[in-house]
Amino acid sequence: MSDLRGLYPEIEPYETGLLDVGDGHNIYFERVGTRGGKPAVFLHGGPGSGCSSDHRRLFDPERYDVLLFDQRGCGRSTPHASLHANTTWHLVEDIERLRIMVGVDRWMVFGGSWGSTLALAYAQRFPARVSELVLRGVYTATPEEIRWYYQLGVSQMFPDKWEGFLAPIPEQERGDLVAAYNRRLTGDDPVEQLKAARAWSRWEGQTITLMPSPALDAQHGDDHFAIAFARIENHYFHNDCWLEPGQLLRDAGRLRGIPGLIVHGRYDMPCPARYAWALHKAWSDADFHLVEGAGHAYSEPGILDKLIRATDGFANKERE
Repeated sequence: MSDLRGLYPEIEPYETGLLDVGDGHNIYFERVGTRGGKPAVFLHGGPGSGCSSDHRRLFDPERYDVLLFDQRGCGRSTPHASLHANTTWHLVEDIERLRIMVGVDRWMVFGGSWGSTLALAYAQRFPARVSELVLRGVYTATPEEIRWYYQLGVSQMFPDKWEGFLAPIPEQERGDLVAAYNRRLTGDDPVEQLKAARAWSRWEGQTITLMPSPALDAQHGDDHFAIAFARIENHYFHNDCWLEPGQLLRDAGRLRGIPGLIVHGRYDMPCPARYAWALHKAWSDADFHLVEGAGHAYSEPGILDKLIRATDGFANKERE
């Protein structure tokens, strides 16, 4: 296990700012690495989680110039937890605004979990702007995937944690839990809203790693984090992420010619491996790694190793 690659050393941004993207939203962004290096953009998961300082460390700072940003309504972006003008296609346009701001013609797009969904949507809308595509924990946001995690599927593997997820919802409303949560997370009762937000958020924090992670559970249980995370994530999934059923797999042909990597944990609970496998079959330009003994999170050792080797490998090819 000692030969597994890990994160690069801690690094501070060389630039930070807020970009006014319209609709009342200001997007927090930061840039790390070497100005003028290989351009890349990092797309965080959730939706609604925001970036962390560890996300900066997935790229060699000597060779990359990486832009990270908090998507609408979360992290350091404002207004906090806002659902107004907050859809997949708003975010796709935000990414393109950021690329123009940076001043590059193409960049590597790196996304995990919901970030992989957004990366696919962006790459299929703007394929000429993507130099490479690195995807972890592939999620194509079909109604089947949403039901698997929030209705019947993962509940069978985590019956103890599932009780906590069910707790805020009366039994008569449990036939559609996403809809039941939506009523509470968008309602006028702040006490009920926070109660629902904590339960929604902790369900994810407790099920995304192969082994329990007290740190992730604590992060997802934080009130400020949970409100944005639960409201925005539920808002997206309640609306099927504004995607047609199966759209991202259907349009995989638009990725033709884009080199890439798909990394997926065998025991990924939120994102069943069958969808990563289907994308692998539909997109022959990408290498595929199904990592044994791994769950969903990028911090799983086997997954992290593949991601670091991928970003290093694409930087090496840039020099050839």
